[in-house]
Amino acid sequence: MLSLSVLSLYLAALVAVYVLPGPDMALVMATSASRGVGAGLLTALGIAASRFLHVMMSGLGLAALMATHPLLFDAVRWIGAAYLLWLAWKVVRAQPAPEGAPTVTESGRAAIARGFLTNLLNPKALMFCALFLPQFVSPAHGAVLPQFALLAAILVAVGLCFDTAYAFAACGLARRLKGRRATAKLQKGLLGGVFVAMAGRLLLG
Repeated sequence: MLSLSVLSLYLAALVAVYVLPGPDMALVMATSASRGVGAGLLTALGIAASRFLHVMMSGLGLAALMATHPLLFDAVRWIGAAYLLWLAWKVVRAQPAPEGAPTVTESGRAAIARGFLTNLLNPKALMFCALFLPQFVSPAHGAVLPQFALLAAILVAVGLCFDTAYAFAACGLARRLKGRRATAKLQKGLLGGVFVAMAGRLLLG
């Protein structure tokens, strides 16, 4: 099993990674600001599930397979970008609620699925796991796959803590900017812009 010193170093590295702005942070914050903290938290839950899957895929060698087959990497990248652009189109096409009407909330399943798919279809997230995690895994500490499972659990837990904080912060900020029409347009543009930016990052990065 991994030593306490290795786990402490891994935890510190994760904190440094999650503090930096990234697409997952942007998605959680934009979702919380435009659709409420509940939607943001469910989106974060979907992202967390995808993160765990990415770590286990790295442990099984699927990341290495993708690295040696550029066409496979590009296919996942293009599918992910197309999905993000479709989400942006849905946001832009959505009709604004009439003045004074209650806010329509999306289903929990939709929020979780969006978080899961946007992260899963980002091959860079998988490649990050493939490059980052092996530094903390060693056959000298026992079977490799259980080590990856432990690292995945820690990665998911730390990520959820940060994403929860980001969700509440973004929702609180949105509530302070309460001018109904202007804020609704701003929130709509913010969420759509985040999806477009994430798609562009996938295609051009």
